[in-house]
Amino acid sequence: MKRVILLIIVILIILGGYHSYFSWKNKTQETNFITLYGNVDVRQVDLGFRVSGRIAEMFYEEGDFVHPGTLLAYLDDQPFEDQVKQAEAHVESIGAALINSEQLLERRKELLGTGGISEQDYDDAISSRNIHKANYQEAIAALGVAITNREDTVLFAPSEGTILTRIREPGTIVREANPIYTLSLINPIWVRAYVSEVQLGNIFPGMQAEIYTDTPKKNPYRGHIGFISPVAEFTPKTVETTSLRTDLVYRLRIIVDNVDYGLRQGMPVTVKLRLAEQENVHANNELHDNPL
Repeated sequence: MKRVILLIIVILIILGGYHSYFSWKNKTQETNFITLYGNVDVRQVDLGFRVSGRIAEMFYEEGDFVHPGTLLAYLDDQPFEDQVKQAEAHVESIGAALINSEQLLERRKELLGTGGISEQDYDDAISSRNIHKANYQEAIAALGVAITNREDTVLFAPSEGTILTRIREPGTIVREANPIYTLSLINPIWVRAYVSEVQLGNIFPGMQAEIYTDTPKKNPYRGHIGFISPVAEFTPKTVETTSLRTDLVYRLRIIVDNVDYGLRQGMPVTVKLRLAEQENVHANNELHDNPL
């Protein structure tokens, strides 16, 4: 019986030691991290034409994924095609007048000094040539504008992303810059989080971060601090923290390095900033930047 009691005591001591060790280990690990809570921010772009016109075709619906350079929509380009032809005809007309004025100048130049023409006639020929030359350059510029306007009747996706909103439909008359799609970009993506004034001295731009979503068994995203606000503000009501919401905090932007399709606008995430290693890296960088 005494041996049994002694064995039970030894087992309890061992279990207590294990419990104390793992409690100490977990507490140590927690103190090596700053844990923040934030939300995913995704850039959105309103897409429209640089010219007015009637929408002829729109190819994508809400939720469709598009790549850079994808044709999204185009306007009826007949009015712009007519403007290009008109500008081309004007260039041809002014060009012919310029050639004639240059020939007239050459003939009067040959007669100058023979008494066939006066100095005034020669000066008038130079002035006429210069006016036609300027008009020709103006016509060339007008043709360039007409061609650019015609090219702007076609809308392409500027970046990779998802069509968030289809705002217009074919047949709609739109003005320049009126949005017809809203595109949610896949990259860049960052997390908007807030840090207290007490923790502010432990973080720095470029500090590595681990970003966790609520999805079970999902590997954390890698990121780094890209921006620390220089201005304090009261904790936003949408931020879930254990401290009072009236505390002064500083806004952070944590840029996600390994972006995929698992991050969505407004998604709540948890951000962990590792202190021990990061402080050594920051100290080494300062020593390298400011050698003795």
